[in-house]
Amino acid sequence: MSNYFVILITIAALFLFIIIVAMMRRYKRCPSDRILVVYGKIGKGSDKESRSAKCIHGGAAFIWPVIQAYSFLDLTPLSIEINLTSALSKQNIRVDVPSRFTVGISTEPNIMNNAAERLLGLTQESISNLAKDIIFGQLRLVVATMEIEEINSNRDLFLAAVSSNVEAELKKIGLKLINVNVTDINDESGYIDALGKEAAAKAINDAKKSVAEKNRDGEIGQAMAHREQRVQVASADATAVEGENVAKVTIANSDADRREREAEANRRAVAAEKVTEARALEEAYAAQKLAEQVRAQRDKATQTANIVVPAEIDKQKVEIDAEAIAEQTRRIAKGEADAIFMKMAAEGKGIFEILSKQAEGFDQLVKAAGNDPQKAVMMMIADKLPELVKTQVEAIKNIKIDKVTVWETGNGKDGKTSTANFLQGMLGSIPPLDDVFKSAGLELPNYLKGTNIAEQKTSEKEPKEK
Repeated sequence: MSNYFVILITIAALFLFIIIVAMMRRYKRCPSDRILVVYGKIGKGSDKESRSAKCIHGGAAFIWPVIQAYSFLDLTPLSIEINLTSALSKQNIRVDVPSRFTVGISTEPNIMNNAAERLLGLTQESISNLAKDIIFGQLRLVVATMEIEEINSNRDLFLAAVSSNVEAELKKIGLKLINVNVTDINDESGYIDALGKEAAAKAINDAKKSVAEKNRDGEIGQAMAHREQRVQVASADATAVEGENVAKVTIANSDADRREREAEANRRAVAAEKVTEARALEEAYAAQKLAEQVRAQRDKATQTANIVVPAEIDKQKVEIDAEAIAEQTRRIAKGEADAIFMKMAAEGKGIFEILSKQAEGFDQLVKAAGNDPQKAVMMMIADKLPELVKTQVEAIKNIKIDKVTVWETGNGKDGKTSTANFLQGMLGSIPPLDDVFKSAGLELPNYLKGTNIAEQKTSEKEPKEK
């Protein structure tokens, strides 16, 4: 049952995939150089009228299968050569109008519909032939409404009339006129040639007339220029003579003025020389005086430099040496003080560390003795007891006795001999341990004093009885 269900799902998915692919293939995009024409069941347009086809340029559309189909119209321009011959003009003169027209399918909405209705399915050659027939007819009609003079002289008017008539007819089949080019216009009777010759002859005559008029004007102008030249030359000569006379008088006056100015200049030059000589002597005396004063200042400066300056230098040198020695002494003293301070600080730090460690050891010893300081002291005494005994023995160890004479009488007290008393007295000179401990503020245990157990118990009970 499950396999059957899986097969059904697979078939449904495959069928859905086929539908999606088919729908995607029916979605058509229109390139920019073509017109997409959708025909079949299109529907009504915006004017509520039924349409035979829908034209799309530069977009896309979905083509419903079965009820719709599509095709493309090519927008490539068509160049059509029109060799119109023996066309009657308004004057009944036959003319030849060779020309070339460029047309193409229009992209305007209404005209595109005309192209879809009349050109869909036709080849480019068929469209070109159809347009050629329309252009021939309209071109003959335009030539028949115009005179040869208008056609020959006013080409813009002729081309405007041709474009207007031809384009109006081409729009009916969906085409658009892009360009019109009329190469030449001829007629069988030679009327246009005659018009050309007449125009050429007229132009030549007008040119000859213009040249003659210009030559006449040139001769007249040349004569007037000669006359004006002679007048101007005579006037210039008179002006020149008058100018020469005035110049001579001016030169004479200038010479007189020059001589007078030269005499005055000579007089002022002699006086100036005398004044200059006197000023020169005065300035020379003043310069000598200033030189003597400068020399005196120089001698004074020399004496100062030779005597005063060395003395000042020696004085400053002595002061600098004294300051250097004083600074050296201060720095040595400061260095020694810093060394002593650092040494004392190091020793204090070492003693502090030793005492700190001893305090930590004592604290641990007291904790090991059950927080009983007395028992802790006993433990320390028991640990140091061999050293204490060794210290007592060292007191008489180094006594040098070369000879000991003992007089033994046999009357010793308590049965002791003199030798025994001598040894007992020597050992009695060693300080007892009890006295050593009391001097340190401690109490020696009774079992180290030699007291028996009964006396110890009696001594412990006596304070209680009191």
